[in-house]
Amino acid sequence: MSEIGIEELNKSKGILPNHTPLSKKVSNYDIARTLKSTGLYPYFRTISSDQDTEVIINGKPVLMFGSNSYLGLSNHPKVKEASKAAIDKYGSGCAGSRFLNGTLDLHLELERELANFVGKEDALVFSTGYQVNLGVISAIPGRHDYIILDELDHACIIDGSRLSFGKVLKYKHNDMDSLEKVLQRTEHDKIKLICIDGVFSMEGDIVKLPRVVDLANKYNANIMIDDAHGLGVLGTKGQGTAAHFGLTHKVDLIMGTFSKSLASIGGFIASDSETIDYLKHNSRSLMFSASIAPANAASALAALKIIQKEPHRLLKLWNNVAHAKRRFIAAGFDIGASQTPILPLYIRDNVKTFQLTKALLEIGVFVNPVVSPAVQSESSLIRYSLMATHTTIQIDESIDKIIKIAKQLGVI
Repeated sequence: MSEIGIEELNKSKGILPNHTPLSKKVSNYDIARTLKSTGLYPYFRTISSDQDTEVIINGKPVLMFGSNSYLGLSNHPKVKEASKAAIDKYGSGCAGSRFLNGTLDLHLELERELANFVGKEDALVFSTGYQVNLGVISAIPGRHDYIILDELDHACIIDGSRLSFGKVLKYKHNDMDSLEKVLQRTEHDKIKLICIDGVFSMEGDIVKLPRVVDLANKYNANIMIDDAHGLGVLGTKGQGTAAHFGLTHKVDLIMGTFSKSLASIGGFIASDSETIDYLKHNSRSLMFSASIAPANAASALAALKIIQKEPHRLLKLWNNVAHAKRRFIAAGFDIGASQTPILPLYIRDNVKTFQLTKALLEIGVFVNPVVSPAVQSESSLIRYSLMATHTTIQIDESIDKIIKIAKQLGVI
């Protein structure tokens, strides 16, 4: 077939001509292809069951230690019943944005409950947690203001800052001297929004909030906490990082997601009523996105009520964390400064990280690899996440298998 004929055939299949800049860019991206060719590709692993402590992959049972469902509520009967009931009452979607025709009384009830739970006057629900950070961070600082980030903040915080007209400054991870040096470069009368993770999602450590609060007071700054991994986990009742430190009144904005402890999908921002009103009319990712589906809102609301009624789940989660940490440390693993259900097992080698992930899946353990460019190659790790519903037997079985493969690869 002639070159022209091949090009016409490709066009009919929706394939880009191979001489455009876009086609060259996608053709030159070979990381995924290389990993697939070596059999080490660890992404988009397909699960054909519910999200539980054990899942089905390729027809086989696999212990799940890569989930963010910290309290194990995704399968709670009341959560599923609430989701089904919401579809029966409201339908499958809202067919519009919150700003126009997409606000339900269910959304308002959820916002009231969330605000009360985290200790703020009001809250605003978005369709995803990612959308919260895009919309809030981009809406608050203006052209002459500042956004101040921890260098290990989550991608959605970084992306939100990129959409802002404010000047973005970064400080070294959890380094309060570095934060103060950054604050010293700012002007007293400008907005300075310190956007930080409450729990850092890869390392599992907690922000040094008391010191951040001291510095914010000293330099006339405001604090926004992304509590995606702290909500339902930290605090005496799971209210999050600010409550954990007794500093809710000192944190201006608290953000959370529903896709972790709240067993759904969506997100929210909580603050004083004036700030929430401002965001309702200035947050573009809220105003120009379809609102959260009724089933998602209802399941998050049900999960929130369960968290408050079943405190034993939080206790069980922390007992599981303590047990797993003891075992990993005794085995010789480096788990860094983790203080949460996220346990990073530092491998410090990209290839070995992929090899360990693959070998574990083959013997029935699901974990998540974290490699460069997400982290530096010498900081590559396995992210081992615990749930309240894991049994001690499941934890021990998974750790026994991790130890076995890690020794074979020379990791420990």
